[in-house]
Amino acid sequence: MLLCRMAAAGCLVLLLAAIAGCASGDLEIRQDFPFVVKVMPVPQALGLGERIEIRLVIEPERNFGETRYFIRYFQYEGAGSLQYYDEPAYLPNDLYPLQERNFRLYYTSASSVKQSFRIWISDTFGNERELEFEFSNSG
Repeated sequence: MLLCRMAAAGCLVLLLAAIAGCASGDLEIRQDFPFVVKVMPVPQALGLGERIEIRLVIEPERNFGETRYFIRYFQYEGAGSLQYYDEPAYLPNDLYPLQERNFRLYYTSASSVKQSFRIWISDTFGNERELEFEFSNSG
């Protein structure tokens, strides 16, 4: 009987502590999860007019349904265009929404010299990952 009273008192203390913690307004629901971006290997050299596929996967630490992802890029050496599937080519430094976490980009070389560009992928919470691509001339 004494054991039952001690167990009931312990449960009451835990219940009161939980209620007090919730009543203070300090309860936070985490929605902001870091992510990594994985990239499949790509060629190291490109010729003028050559098009390559860049496969990417965004892997968040945990999933939160309201998280949205965005992409932007900037080419700082050479010339070329980057696009999402068959959509129009991206404009440098413009932000575009990503529809999927597993997707493909296509880069088309417009240069016969070394080409370099960066891609930034960000989410609605301000987390951002930077990827850099460099291609030498294959011709």
